Amino acid sequence: MNACVCTKARWALVISAGAVLAFLATSFLSERRVQAQGGDPGEQSRIQQGFAIAPLPLDLTGQNPALVGLGSYYVNGVSECFDCHTNFPQYLPGGNPFLGQPKQINLANYLRGGRAFPAVDPTGVENPIKSRNLRPENGLPAGLTFAQFVDVMRNGTDYDHPGRLLQVMAWPTLQNMTDRDLLAIYSYLSTLPP
Repeated sequence: MNACVCTKARWALVISAGAVLAFLATSFLSERRVQAQGGDPGEQSRIQQGFAIAPLPLDLTGQNPALVGLGSYYVNGVSECFDCHTNFPQYLPGGNPFLGQPKQINLANYLRGGRAFPAVDPTGVENPIKSRNLRPENGLPAGLTFAQFVDVMRNGTDYDHPGRLLQVMAWPTLQNMTDRDLLAIYSYLSTLPP
């Protein structure tokens, strides 16, 4: 009788060990798949959230979906791209969260730029600065190549006014983002309607 109980216990132990090994192998393979897509396992929830909060339909043709989702997360969930690059009204009537209303983004103005900011130029003359349209122009977000986009984000280069630095944009903070983060933002912007 004891031999029978020991044999059953051994089989139960073998089956339990097999289940644990299968679970670990599945977890390892899942992690490797996410890493192969260029991300880390903790990034998956940010990618999913990015797709959930994207206010416009996205054209994923030729794009890496993981980068697009992550870019949407940065643009729509973490940074203030929407606040500065969406002209007034940012929200539809009855959809302004600052008035306690359920948020409804004005999709016609979403990331189209044109918002004016008071500024003084280097000669001391008041000269308002307008935010740039980030939607694709000629197939390129904000009409910029990826190299130009990185230059704007890292160095504050103002392609609308050569020789000047961007005075309103938070590029001194955004320059700390990784190359992959910037590629994610650029990829997301590439999927937007022009």
